[in-house]
Amino acid sequence: MKYVLVTGGVVSGLGKGVTASSIGVVLKACGLRVTSIKIDPYLNIDAGTMSPFEHGEVFVLDDGGEVDLDLGNYERFLDIKLTRDNNITTGKINKFVSDKERRGDYLGKTVQVVPHVTDAIQEWIERVAMIPVDGQEGPADVCVIELGGTIGDIESMPFIEALAQFSDRVGPGNFCLVHVSLVPVLNVVGEQKTKPTQHSVRGLRGQGLSPNILACRSAKPLEENVKEKLSKFCHVPEANIVTLHDVSNIWHIPLLLRDQKAHEAILKKLKLLGVSREPSLEEWTGRAKICDMLDNPVRIAMVGKYTGLQDSYLSVLKALLHASVACRRKLIVEWVPSTDLEDPTALESPDVHEAAWNLLKGADGILVPGGFGDRGVQGKILAAKYARENNIPFLGICLGMQIAVIEYTRSVLGFQDANSEEFDPDTSMPCVVHMPEASKTHMGGTMRLGSRRTYFQVANCKSAKLYGNVKYVDERHRHRYEVNPNMIAALENAGLSFVGKDETKRRMEILELPGHPYFVGVQFHPEFKSRPGKPSPLFLGLIAASCSQVDAPMHTSPSISSKLILKNGPANGVVKAYQNGNYKSNGSLNGFYANGNGVHV
Repeated sequence: MKYVLVTGGVVSGLGKGVTASSIGVVLKACGLRVTSIKIDPYLNIDAGTMSPFEHGEVFVLDDGGEVDLDLGNYERFLDIKLTRDNNITTGKINKFVSDKERRGDYLGKTVQVVPHVTDAIQEWIERVAMIPVDGQEGPADVCVIELGGTIGDIESMPFIEALAQFSDRVGPGNFCLVHVSLVPVLNVVGEQKTKPTQHSVRGLRGQGLSPNILACRSAKPLEENVKEKLSKFCHVPEANIVTLHDVSNIWHIPLLLRDQKAHEAILKKLKLLGVSREPSLEEWTGRAKICDMLDNPVRIAMVGKYTGLQDSYLSVLKALLHASVACRRKLIVEWVPSTDLEDPTALESPDVHEAAWNLLKGADGILVPGGFGDRGVQGKILAAKYARENNIPFLGICLGMQIAVIEYTRSVLGFQDANSEEFDPDTSMPCVVHMPEASKTHMGGTMRLGSRRTYFQVANCKSAKLYGNVKYVDERHRHRYEVNPNMIAALENAGLSFVGKDETKRRMEILELPGHPYFVGVQFHPEFKSRPGKPSPLFLGLIAASCSQVDAPMHTSPSISSKLILKNGPANGVVKAYQNGNYKSNGSLNGFYANGNGVHV
């Protein structure tokens, strides 16, 4: 097994996750199989109980693991399926070591950071790196490891020590270190400054690790004299100093690495030059160029409570982007804080209230994502009501589906006190209830998590057609509340259709409003399985409906690639074929078709 370690220096938020993912893309394009591991130095067991405001979204894996959002980047970029063990935290390692100590595995020895914690980290990496994640048998060729945080952080020190030992453990030719650092420009002097990177590399070396490649984040490409200076002071060959300057979209990052021969430096260090090929990135190049050329906008109102931090909805944003590129539209997300739509805001800040409603009313489509807690719920209900009554395309995800049910119960069935037990445990009309198997006392890992199967109940509904008229679909879940099964008959008699249910037919998974251009709510999170070349069907439906592209047929041809195929010309349709497996299409769809010359994206 070969290992590529990606570390970061100077400041956090440099894009180590995208860099690590892009390295994986380029290596995969060289014909190698790639897996990934993310190390997070925090004491939490996993990301499940962390606030989106503090750490961004919680990404959910097929096995139910609640992990760091960077694993979402890995899955999207590399089109792989990771496991919960691909995310290592200090909390997991400490629990692993403590459990061994309680069992007596250390035979009475004093348990210490070195060697017991550092050995546990190394053993975890070696074990997880061998797990196949690309659907093929046997281990991958290369494991890309990202160390979270910044060099010099106290909490990272056990991992740095473990990785320094690990580089010796795996031996020469099996370990390559890529250090991502900042090269800022001070406005006063207007020149790129190397000193922060010098100090970062010095700190890294002081802890036993020496970078083989420098990936320098900067606003503009590095000047030659800056590269020369970094090479001398950081003891890294000039050819191994890569500029990761600001780009128009992140799909350019693998292309930057390729164009600067970063793959050759990595392959040389890992002694893989003889078994790899030149990277083939035609699809990536086409996707990046198409994204840059789009100018016909589609406006989606994102009505949520964490709108102050875009990373809180990272996967939703990426799924919207994948679908909008497929529809040949430039995505414009209108961030609408749900609290701003509510009556108290109208009294306290009428200008803010009016601006929020203007954004909502000016959008082509409305999306209400998941969330927890009662803050801003009334605003989300108002957004769903507006979409329903005004025939605006709507997609509600998890809580977004539940508030659509609450709104329908109140507005159509006439039960004004209808609510979720999450927001009002004593409500007289609980249309959303606590799942019986979910814990009410413990938070971490106690929800309905991971990949679950949804069976379509209505063959000709929009959702089934978007998925290709399959009988069922597997999507990822993260919730502890569900639509009250005792309310289903009344809701369906009033016109709401639950077109997707679980295997018991008592748990509602997908709702639609017949006669509406596109009003869909799902209990699962389709954004977690969206890929750049394989957009989520439900997001594709939202964007297409928002572009008024939902009246053309979908066709299937056995000769068509399993990749999404786009057609040039005006964005009056998109899909000629979706992916293979559960998403083969047949029949017609209130969906997509496009004319013109084909472009693979």
